Amino acid sequence: MQHNGFKAALAEGRTQIGCWVGLADDYAAEIAGEAGFDWLLIDGEHAPNDIRSMRRQLSALGRSASHPVIRLPIGEVWMVKQALDIGAQTLLIPMVESGAQAAELARAMRYPPEGIRGVGAALARASRFSGIPDYIHRADAEVCLLVQVENRAGMAALDDILAVEGVDGVFIGPADLSADMGFRGKPDTPEVKQAIQDAIRRIRAAGKAAGILSTDEAQAKEWIAAGANFCAVGIDVTVLANALRALAAKFR
Repeated sequence: MQHNGFKAALAEGRTQIGCWVGLADDYAAEIAGEAGFDWLLIDGEHAPNDIRSMRRQLSALGRSASHPVIRLPIGEVWMVKQALDIGAQTLLIPMVESGAQAAELARAMRYPPEGIRGVGAALARASRFSGIPDYIHRADAEVCLLVQVENRAGMAALDDILAVEGVDGVFIGPADLSADMGFRGKPDTPEVKQAIQDAIRRIRAAGKAAGILSTDEAQAKEWIAAGANFCAVGIDVTVLANALRALAAKFR
C-alpha cells in the first residue's frame, strides 16, 4: 500500500511546489516527473484527457518522486470512483460551491460505512489487481481531497466547506474568481488579491491546506508567504509553447 506523502506533508504544513501537466501525454508526464517538483497536476478539466490517458500518466509517474494529483472535469461521484480505482490517491475537484457539495465529495472518496465509494477494488489498479489484500481497509487513510473555490458562491460558503471532515485542502482559482468578481483576465486586481489573501488565512486557520496556481514567480512567492502551502508555479503547455516561440524568434 503506497503511503501518501503529499497528504502527510500538507497535514504537517510543509510547502509543496507543483506544476500543471496539461499535455495529456504519458511521455511528457514522465519528463515532468524527472524535473523535481513535489507534486504534478494531471488536468482532466481543461486538458484533452480521459480516464485512460490519465491512467497512462499515473503509470508513467510510477518511479517519480513527484506526487500525482488528478483534477477531474467536475465533481461527479462516478468520476471520483474511477479516478481512485485507476490508482490516484489525491484528487482536485473544481467549482465547489457549498458545504453540502464538499461533504458529498468527501463521502465519495471513502468506502462504506463512512462513505459511498464502490467496493470493487478487486478490478482496480489501485489495489494492484487484488495484490493488496487489505486495500479496502487501508485506502481511506491515504486518500486526499482538495476542492477548488473559485467564484463568489464558493467564497461565501468557504466556512461551511472548511467544516467538512474529509476535505484536506482548498485550492483558490484566481482566474475564475477574478472573472466572477468582474475582473476577467485581471487576477492582480487589488479586490481579487485581498479576497484570496483572506481565503488563504481562513483556510490555514481551519487547519486545512491552502493551494493556488501562479506562473508569475514574484506572485507565487507572495502567495506562499501568505500561507499557501501547495502552490503550482508553472504549466507544461505554456512552458513548452513559450520556449518554442522564443527559439523560433531567435532565427527569424
